[in-house]
Amino acid sequence: MRAGPGQTVAARYQVTDRAPQDGTAGPRRFATDLRSGAPVLLEALELPEVLVPELAGSADFEASRWLDPAEVLAAVRAVLDRTPEHARLRQVFEVLAEDGLVWVVGEQPVAVGLPELLEDGPLEPYRAAELAADLVSALGAVHRAGLAHGQVVADQVVVCPDGAALLGGQAGAAAEEALARALAGTDDRRWAQARTGLVGTRAERWPPELLGQGAAAGPEADLWALGVLLQRVLTGQGPFPETTATALFAAVRSGQRSGSGECGPLAPLVDRLLATDPAERPSAEETGRWLAELLAHAPEPLRAAEPAQVLPVPRPARPLVPRSRRGRAAAPVAPEHARHAHAAARRPSRLLPVVLVGGVLAAMVLGIAAVVVFAG
Repeated sequence: MRAGPGQTVAARYQVTDRAPQDGTAGPRRFATDLRSGAPVLLEALELPEVLVPELAGSADFEASRWLDPAEVLAAVRAVLDRTPEHARLRQVFEVLAEDGLVWVVGEQPVAVGLPELLEDGPLEPYRAAELAADLVSALGAVHRAGLAHGQVVADQVVVCPDGAALLGGQAGAAAEEALARALAGTDDRRWAQARTGLVGTRAERWPPELLGQGAAAGPEADLWALGVLLQRVLTGQGPFPETTATALFAAVRSGQRSGSGECGPLAPLVDRLLATDPAERPSAEETGRWLAELLAHAPEPLRAAEPAQVLPVPRPARPLVPRSRRGRAAAPVAPEHARHAHAAARRPSRLLPVVLVGGVLAAMVLGIAAVVVFAG
């Protein structure tokens, strides 16, 4: 990527001396718009050199040149012109070509990249569902405009301080698709090779309907990508082998993938999103409703255990006097008997009459004895 700190792209965007620390991969640079002073994010796609047969025998020209970016830029601008504004879509300001690079100039949100969040381990299912709800909301807007997003991958997801997820990368995906087609022409095999060189072997970018056909990705491909991404953030790994294109394509075609058992309550949705037949995948709207229903019944998050804090309790100046039902003050209840304050009244003892009679007889005997003593 030929743009170092201090250099200017298109005589307008000056690259800063700090690179994005959002955990994402790829040729990206932070820059400042010299006209407005606003911070922007630059993403670049390198145009490969292609052989020009008519120039190969000429001594006056090199045998290769940069691929003409006009076709790529036209395709990207056509997509951006139709893309609606949405609160969960990162905004793109401009697309341009310079020195063999296609540059996408977009907003630089204050956010953390999803890959950086995943460095601490897989996400909790309900947190993943919240992020997925934001992403599918953005996808729904794109699909209603008759477009596909094309790049629902972790590298293009950032999470804002308020927890909301933003999705970017649509312009870059459009550029990659246009470039792959320009390189391959009508040859589907060359198209698959060119596309693999551009997008790599991430399963999010290779739904079954694209393998070997050279077809354009539709909205169903975005839902496939969301399913792959969900399993990745929930389990720490994707559902398909991604070491080589051959291994990935074979697994995707056959539907052989790792199970979704570790996806918790999101497992049924992941299974539907990863259906081999695109017609069997839920739409963005249906996926959004499913996630909303799940989140509506989500348990409250558990707080981390904290040491109990003992607060001083002031001793009352006088005994606490509970109110009776009629509003009058009841007699104070001794603390040791407070739990029995509403117990039934105790019955009088059966020995009480015997004790009374005995006492009377004893008094009479003592009186007679006193008379005898004094009379004698």
